[in-house]
Amino acid sequence: MSFRNFTTGHSHAFGGTYLELVPGKRLVYTDRFDDPNMPGEMTVTVDLKQVSVGTEIAIEQQGVPDMIPAEACYLGWQDSLHKLAKLVQPEIKQ
Repeated sequence: MSFRNFTTGHSHAFGGTYLELVPGKRLVYTDRFDDPNMPGEMTVTVDLKQVSVGTEIAIEQQGVPDMIPAEACYLGWQDSLHKLAKLVQPEIKQ
């Protein structure tokens, strides 16, 4: 996957391996950045749980490179989930 900042023109890419996939319940995968300043490998676990009003999601990231602040991870996930909601939620016109 690659992200590009259209304001600065900078981009970064990362990829990984799927370690576990339980449809509708759990996804575990690794991320490794192509930037040598962000060494190591992250493991991301996404757990989904059906609740009465939709789906509860729990996301855990392990091995996040030191140069990435926890707040950036939080904001990145919030933005991604907001965009996902816009994509999958129906528009109901009144």
